[in-house]
Amino acid sequence: MNEGNAARAGHSAAVISAKNLDLTFETNDGPVHALKGVNLDINQGDFVSFIGPSGCGKTTFLRVMADLEQPTGGVITVNGVSPAQAREARAYGYVFQAAGLYPWRTIGGNIRLPLEIMGVPKAEHAERVARVLELVELSGFENKFPWQLSGGMQQRASIARALSFNADLLLMDEPFGALDEIVRDHLNEQLLYLWERTGKTIAFVTHSIPEAVYLSTKIVVMSPRPGRITDVIESTLPKERPLEIRESPEFLEIAHRVREGLRAGHLDE
Repeated sequence: MNEGNAARAGHSAAVISAKNLDLTFETNDGPVHALKGVNLDINQGDFVSFIGPSGCGKTTFLRVMADLEQPTGGVITVNGVSPAQAREARAYGYVFQAAGLYPWRTIGGNIRLPLEIMGVPKAEHAERVARVLELVELSGFENKFPWQLSGGMQQRASIARALSFNADLLLMDEPFGALDEIVRDHLNEQLLYLWERTGKTIAFVTHSIPEAVYLSTKIVVMSPRPGRITDVIESTLPKERPLEIRESPEFLEIAHRVREGLRAGHLDE
């Protein structure tokens, strides 16, 4: 059993803990309740997907975890400290929908950027870059420029950059949303493999029910106006998940529950 499996088997402290979390934006048209009364624990080694319609607060919640938005009520901790302290400790990597690679830097140069900013000794750079490129199956592409890679490969390079400084937590905001279905399927498989190998904790925002069910140990269904959690679904699927599992009765049953949760959230508005 690797470290990740060991952590998932035990009862470890929450990596992310939100208690009665609120976030209200003041606008010219009045207050917008982006998050209201959100309670959630994400444990070490969990793969948690957040799903819901636009405006339900799933990306906002991720941004609060990353200290990119400040809550207006309640408490949230990351590894037992505030999001600001977790950010300063480089406790997480963040992957956006757009790969966000600098076009004038090679793939290796993009991956080295956070290491340079953090002051990681230069002698360690080559080994770290090689390791994360191997994890995302991009070995041999270190000296290529982003424009020489497909969209899917660029997104894998973005994931490699987020992995380069060894954070145990990965925050992913619809990283495959702009990719076609075949590429997306392949990257879903690769992400599961990476998660299994590294034992990282992943918080993943998606609009896709099949993607959420395929990837997750836990699916958080959210509803808008105000942004809130309407259901938390624990996956009963095995860790080994070939793409064909999406045709299984167990998979379809979980997908049905997610769909019902989304529908119920709309009816509550």
